[in-house]
Amino acid sequence: MAIAPRLLVGEMSGKVLGDGLVVLPGQGNTLSVATDDGVIVLDASGHAHAPAMLAELRGHTDAPVHAIVYSHGHNGYNASIDLWDAHNAERGEPAPRRIGHRLILNRYARYRETAELQARMACMQFPTRRTVAEVGATFGLYDPTETFDDTMVVTTAGRRVELIHAPSEVDDAIALWLPDDGLLAAGAATPGSTIPNIGTPLRTQRFTIRWADTLDRLMALDAERLLTEFGPLIEGRQAVREWLSSTAEALRWLRTEVVRRMNAGMGEREILADMAYPAHLFDRPWMRPTYGAPEYIVRDLYREENGWWDRNPTNLHPAGEAAAAAAVRSAIDPEQVLARARALLAEGQAQLALHVLDLVAGGPADDPPAQQARAMKAEACRKLAETTPAYVSRALYRTSANLLDQNQTSWTSVP
Repeated sequence: MAIAPRLLVGEMSGKVLGDGLVVLPGQGNTLSVATDDGVIVLDASGHAHAPAMLAELRGHTDAPVHAIVYSHGHNGYNASIDLWDAHNAERGEPAPRRIGHRLILNRYARYRETAELQARMACMQFPTRRTVAEVGATFGLYDPTETFDDTMVVTTAGRRVELIHAPSEVDDAIALWLPDDGLLAAGAATPGSTIPNIGTPLRTQRFTIRWADTLDRLMALDAERLLTEFGPLIEGRQAVREWLSSTAEALRWLRTEVVRRMNAGMGEREILADMAYPAHLFDRPWMRPTYGAPEYIVRDLYREENGWWDRNPTNLHPAGEAAAAAAVRSAIDPEQVLARARALLAEGQAQLALHVLDLVAGGPADDPPAQQARAMKAEACRKLAETTPAYVSRALYRTSANLLDQNQTSWTSVP
């Protein structure tokens, strides 16, 4: 999951998982691992988390922090490296090693190039009173000092600590494997009590079958325990195997079903309307649509095989929004549109109301019907936010409503 401009702490925070194994209150379930070389920490997390993480760590051990492992390259997961360096310096110890997959360097280069975009997307996905600049200031990017391609042994001193490339939510994700303890901390590959967040609305593609293949690789480790990124600790070889295998099975089922419909000539919206998700695959605690959603994955699968065209010739070379809105306005009675949208809202059909309101809502800022349409669209968004299970959709409905409340439709107006 991308970083939120608020405190997100994993379900297992503060739990001791064994001798020298403690879950710190970081961005998700941040694991600290005691070795004879010192402590290895999975993700330094952000500045809002680091003080509590260090306090929790020092409540268990006075050993030096030997290394910080980057579970993946999303903004915020290792934004507080400077605080951990300062902590070691105050103790007269060298800065921790920083270890990540080599593809993080590409991601960080892209994030630096699109820094304002990343902050704008965070403001949309995680509603906040902060400005774009304030949110962007929390995205500290510290390149790892050591990288690897497929596997890496961090240390064997007292406890073997291995890293495994685990492309899933992102291509630079890794899993931390402790074979001596039978414990797998799979990071972004196993988010927790939600379906894998593939196809989330604001992010780049996440490649469904690549994720399933990673789950197969992790399953082959035969771990006794699985620490998920934000959810629970899965205990017992059979339980871990079921968690990983059933998730992979569901992802492959989605691929098969989407491809079948694409081969039949269906477009994206036709596929979305035609899909049904079998309970034996999707009615599981770890497949709930609480952050991701099956529909997101369907859309991501469609994007893997199709271009941007939605099969509507109107959208091949569209007119600008203002010109298109003026043309539509000239062909309809705005008052009838607004009346129909009000009726749909009263009937509890908020999504259909949005489709109707779009006939008018793109009009000029000083146009009274357009102003009314934007206000009603905000109301419809808030109604959908109350009933939609997926967190990201709820957040985007709310931030869209906030924008419409300002009589705006362009995100360039966000401060």
